[in-house]
Amino acid sequence: MTQSKLDVSRASQSIKDHRFVEALSLLEGNLSKDPQHIDSLYLAAVCSRYLKNYKDSQKYLETVLSISPDMGRAYQELGHLNRDSGNENSSITYYRQACELNPALLSSWNSLYNYFTKTKNKPAADHALDQIKTLKSIPANLLYISQILNEGRLGLAETKCREFLKKNPTHTYAMSLLSQIADRLGYFDDAEFLLKNAVKFKPKNGDLRMKYAMILRKKQKFAETLEQVNILCEMYPDNLSYQAQKASEIMQNGNHEEAVKLFEKILVKNPFNFSIHTSKGHAQKTLGKTKEAIDSYRSAYKVKQDHGEAFFSLSNLKTYKFSVDELDIMRKQLERVDLTLKDKAYFHFALAQGCEIIGEYEEAFYHFNAGNKIKRNQSKYSIEKMDKELQSQIDTCDEIFFEKLGTGGHDASDPIFILGLPRAGSTLIEQILASHSKIDGTLELPNILSMAQSLRGDYKYGNDGNYPKSMKNLSNQKRIDMGKIFIEDTQMHRKGAPRFTDKMPNNFRHIGLIHLILPNAKIIDARRYPLDCCFSMFKQLFAQGQEFTYGLEEAGSYYNMYVKLMNHWDKVIPNKILRVNNEDIIDDLEGQVIRMLDFLGLPFEESCITFYETDRSVRTASSEQVRKPINKSGMDRWKPYAKNLKKLVSNLDEELLKPEDIALINL
Repeated sequence: MTQSKLDVSRASQSIKDHRFVEALSLLEGNLSKDPQHIDSLYLAAVCSRYLKNYKDSQKYLETVLSISPDMGRAYQELGHLNRDSGNENSSITYYRQACELNPALLSSWNSLYNYFTKTKNKPAADHALDQIKTLKSIPANLLYISQILNEGRLGLAETKCREFLKKNPTHTYAMSLLSQIADRLGYFDDAEFLLKNAVKFKPKNGDLRMKYAMILRKKQKFAETLEQVNILCEMYPDNLSYQAQKASEIMQNGNHEEAVKLFEKILVKNPFNFSIHTSKGHAQKTLGKTKEAIDSYRSAYKVKQDHGEAFFSLSNLKTYKFSVDELDIMRKQLERVDLTLKDKAYFHFALAQGCEIIGEYEEAFYHFNAGNKIKRNQSKYSIEKMDKELQSQIDTCDEIFFEKLGTGGHDASDPIFILGLPRAGSTLIEQILASHSKIDGTLELPNILSMAQSLRGDYKYGNDGNYPKSMKNLSNQKRIDMGKIFIEDTQMHRKGAPRFTDKMPNNFRHIGLIHLILPNAKIIDARRYPLDCCFSMFKQLFAQGQEFTYGLEEAGSYYNMYVKLMNHWDKVIPNKILRVNNEDIIDDLEGQVIRMLDFLGLPFEESCITFYETDRSVRTASSEQVRKPINKSGMDRWKPYAKNLKKLVSNLDEELLKPEDIALINL
């Protein structure tokens, strides 16, 4: 044990014994050698609070949060500090943040329960009490696992959780913890299985059922999700959080008007629920009611000015111009040390878009870069690992691979896979095709990714696994079954047309699998000029995944490998894929529409040209753009940032770029 750890251990014991001066002396000794020692800073804040040195405690906590902005225990201590200094309202805000970041903080839940009981907020008090009862019933080692899980130490958490479940196979909290780990690492089938069984063991546990509903939602099983949320609403009719979730699920099932009505009912009961205002705005945006969505987002931030999602949602409309006051509000929020990383990222991306619209490109790039840095630091993405993963598709799925497996799979010709990179024009292509009477536009469906994950065959999450090599062992019957499962599981998203789109961009990694199980499916590769595409990815804060967009080097490298892999698919499965360049659609819409419909074997329909008049919900970041006629506004938007893009250009193959663009960036 190092001296620092020994001193922290002694200080912790001194705190337990109420010898705060002695503990603080030990901790100050540590901090004189290492001013950023997190545990020493945190415990020094605790000691200072007990000694009523509130200013010192505040300074220690500010330093902690400058190093580790999402440390739940630090927010809990801020709650205690504000409580002891007589600022109850602020303390409740911090306790809420603490529980959001680390749901295993019993002291914060106790404080929230007492506050909600005093203010006669029965649903909130009941929810806090449920959490308290759960945490008190949990063995100490599971609380420790929950702690390290919330600090991002997933590998150790998984190992210890599996060890516990071997001895206690029906312990629902342990099952829930392992499901969280599986979820974070993309093993959604495992997460669903664990939570489904946990709910069977404890059907009246609202928290478990909500987690089960959320993983069903992530798998886009919207009907099943709504079923679970309805059960929660019946069990707890006064719980507004469950009512809000029901509205969100109604929205996901396509009834956005009904969702708006339910959100409005909730707001009558609680007009200060900022998250409900934001959710209502999302529903209105999807319906194309931009003015109403703006009003809802503004209402949200007026209730809570540090609600970064509301500002980001305004910027994500791509057409909203922030006022000078709104820009200043965001800048001031970013000066706070007690702002969560999630909200910081929201504010950086919102400010970047706001500055770009008014031509302040220097500040805009600063915020784009800062927002991406936050996401990049939270990510485990590796250029080398991704290159290896995509190269494994090339190495495995060669001509001999397809010759040996031969023809087979399910003979359905329903699916049209629109794939490629994000921000490459896939939403535009989908909107064009979904305007055809024979095609249903669906969503970015996770089914192919989930099937690929299931073929990895690993016991331990996060390992490379056997995929794609495991595809060599797929029997023809297995290929038929997998194709049928895909058609059946995606049926819920269709509205009766004979064909349908799946616009999950990352499916380009799994074209070999798609070809094996659905040989008659059509594939369209949505492609965009690399500088426009990569910088547009860098500018977009994605809801989840797409971790290769968080850096210019990462985006450039990923684009290279994408092109390399698509060239490989063209070689080993010729005539399978139609490449559609975004720039060609802009230059010759009718010609490209005819070309795509010919590829799909469908007759021309004028509605595909007037796609922007199509009355359908669009949920991606491009929702506003695809409701307008074709225009060139999205081209060359990287040019004002040219001097900042050297890292991007240096990681892109020169042959993909125009020489004059390389020269401009290298000036």
